[in-house]
Amino acid sequence: MDGRFPEIAEQLLLIERELRLLGLWDEVSPSAEALSSQEPFSVDTLDFEQWLQWIFLPRMKLILEQDLPLPNASGIQEMAEMVFASRDMQGRDRQLQVLLKEFDQLIVATR
Repeated sequence: MDGRFPEIAEQLLLIERELRLLGLWDEVSPSAEALSSQEPFSVDTLDFEQWLQWIFLPRMKLILEQDLPLPNASGIQEMAEMVFASRDMQGRDRQLQVLLKEFDQLIVATR
């Protein structure tokens, strides 16, 4: 098992918690068609927070549960910056961006 797994698991829980606190957590899943997008971050079918909830978090949890290799890089925080810059979140997204940056840093950390 990769030594980063416990920290990454904790980070995923913090990201989920923050999405819920911000009211960005959906109770109903998007359609199968929307979830099957081939575009990066499913930009053509999902909002960024939907991608986090329905694609990113489940995939990362699967990687951890099945002891699969972690990705070599992550640019999720950069995408979050672009997305939230176009929204008026009045700084409420700041903590989510911090958590995503910490996730990115865990991914590129030495194993």
